Parts: sequence; structure tokens; C-alpha cells
Amino acid sequence: MSDRLPAIRVLLLPKDTNAMGTIFGGVILSNIDLASAVEARKTGARRVVTKAMQEVEFHAPVFLGDIVSFFTETLRIGRTSITVRVTVEAERWGGGEGECVKVTEAVVVLVCVDEEGRPVPVPVRSASAG
Repeated sequence: MSDRLPAIRVLLLPKDTNAMGTIFGGVILSNIDLASAVEARKTGARRVVTKAMQEVEFHAPVFLGDIVSFFTETLRIGRTSITVRVTVEAERWGGGEGECVKVTEAVVVLVCVDEEGRPVPVPVRSASAG
């Protein structure tokens, strides 16, 4: 296993499966959205909304019981937007040994908004803010 820390990790359950017995793509997309928001909060942004998910392609299925990790990286901070890459890996335990499989990756654009939902500048964190 890697020393990287995921933004979120989830254990997928029967309620998350489709008729084929694999996890719904929409469940993965929902968690990508959550993970990107966790990453965006690191900028100091208190309120963000998702504007776009770009280039989402599923490479491998996710199975019932997989532990799925959502790794994030801020790619760009614009005036009102934050662009985040989310890489999704499934940890599988078949035959007593764990295997990590990259299942998808997405680029998410989030926009900082005020209480009325209007775009506002991304807050600037000072170096001493940690």
C-alpha cells in the first residue's frame, strides 16, 4: 500500500450495486464530487459548488466489498474556481492478498459561491494559516 492519504475512503455495500452486481457508476461519481470538495476546502473556500466533471472514464469495475480510495490533487486555482484531479482506486481482497486497482479518474471544476450562489473569489490563505 502507498503512503498517500486519500481525501475519502468508502466500503461499498449491497445498496450501491446495480443489476450486474457491480457498483453503480453514479455512486462513484457522487464520491468523486465529495472528494473534490474536501480538496477544495484546503484552499480555505467555505462554500463551493461543482461546475463540471471532465474526462470521466471507468477503467475497471468496482465490486461489492471493495474499499475505494479517492485521492485528490489541486491542479489550478483560478479567480473563482478550483480545479481538482480525483484518482479512484479499489482495494480488493481475493485469495487473502490485497490488490489495488485504478478504477477511474476525473478532473472536477468547483466554483466558490456566496450565500446567494453567486461566484466569488477564491479566498487567499496566508502562509501562516497552515
